[in-house]
Amino acid sequence: MPATVILEPADRCCWDEPVHITVHGLTPGQRVTLRASLRDEKGAHFRAHARYCADGGGELDLARAPALGGSFAGLEPMGLIWALEPEKPFWRFLKRDVQTPFAVELEVLEGHEPEPQRVLGRAVHERDFLRPGVRREPVRAGRVRATLFLPPGPGPFPGIIDIFGIGGGLLEYRATSLLAGKGFAVMALAYYNYEDLPKGIETLHLEYFEEAVNYLLNRPEVKGPGLGLLGISKGGDLCLSMASFLKGITAATIINGCVANIGGVLHYKDETLPPLSANRNRIKVTKDGVVDITDALNSPLEGPDQKSFIPVERAECTFLFLVGLDDHNWKSEFYANEASNRLQAHGKEKPQIICYPGAGHCIEPPYFPKCWASLHALVGSPVIWGGEPRAHAMAQVDAWKQLQAFFHKHLGGKEGKTPTKL
Repeated sequence: MPATVILEPADRCCWDEPVHITVHGLTPGQRVTLRASLRDEKGAHFRAHARYCADGGGELDLARAPALGGSFAGLEPMGLIWALEPEKPFWRFLKRDVQTPFAVELEVLEGHEPEPQRVLGRAVHERDFLRPGVRREPVRAGRVRATLFLPPGPGPFPGIIDIFGIGGGLLEYRATSLLAGKGFAVMALAYYNYEDLPKGIETLHLEYFEEAVNYLLNRPEVKGPGLGLLGISKGGDLCLSMASFLKGITAATIINGCVANIGGVLHYKDETLPPLSANRNRIKVTKDGVVDITDALNSPLEGPDQKSFIPVERAECTFLFLVGLDDHNWKSEFYANEASNRLQAHGKEKPQIICYPGAGHCIEPPYFPKCWASLHALVGSPVIWGGEPRAHAMAQVDAWKQLQAFFHKHLGGKEGKTPTKL
């Protein structure tokens, strides 16, 4: 009798939601291998597998049965998703078209051999990014190039601007179901290498970001008086600069950001922040031939590089810093602590800093497969991002809860603090 794979929710759920996987129709104690595979929008394959034994009733419940080895081990109900790895080297898991789901094929194979052959059961699980009722609206207003996502209903809703890092373009997956589906009006903002925006970040003008803030605050679906900012990596230091120079910012979450301006010159009116300089002699190459740039940047506390330090003491908002302690892009914990020191030295509120042991640079929404290394647009070669697979996966789940609770608390909506659980 063939095995039956049962999914709950059946068929489809949002990417940040867990799925309960059980297998029926096995023999008592039967040894099986579960395999997950996914093809991204560019045709690249991601795969994960784990070995299990059915219980005495011939059932396998991933919420109760520990994996005996494979891509992960132990009790990991979502391991087949977060442990997905690309077949192509240096390939990052991304979602570019949020209007279509990713389809994950789940297979039950007989035995624990390195290459089990006979398929006992199969199911397809779709993981979506656009929750039912969430409205997607491209924004081409003045110079602003963005996409706005609005929750169901008339609003008004707390507003958030979502900014990604050095990759450029317009990434929407964090803003869609993963925040708009939680009651926020979220605008994913491009700032270079997209349509008619600048092709590089050699020179950026904060007036562009100010225009985006004013646009979102003037939307009738968005309640003021201020917005939230969410930024990762280069997007993190841009959010710090926005909070420091612009009005209308109430709360900002910085994921593995730098406290100094990075990559190019930043202008605002008659003020200029030069980029933090780097020393290429401190770049290392791993035994796998991948570049490690952890120590490449100079200190923003010393010499001419002090001019690149973002004047966070001017900010009138509340900050949350989410830090991966195994970040190999740069020293995120040091930067978060220096931002805290500068704020407190000027009589400002101490920001909340949450550090995640074993988490790397690319802290994404829950269950996103960890990217070990990929091409860095400024370095021009693959760099290591850091992170231990399980610790990184658990950090993503907790960080997602923390930033939602933070924005609800400071922008309106649900109150209360989510405790850190790792």
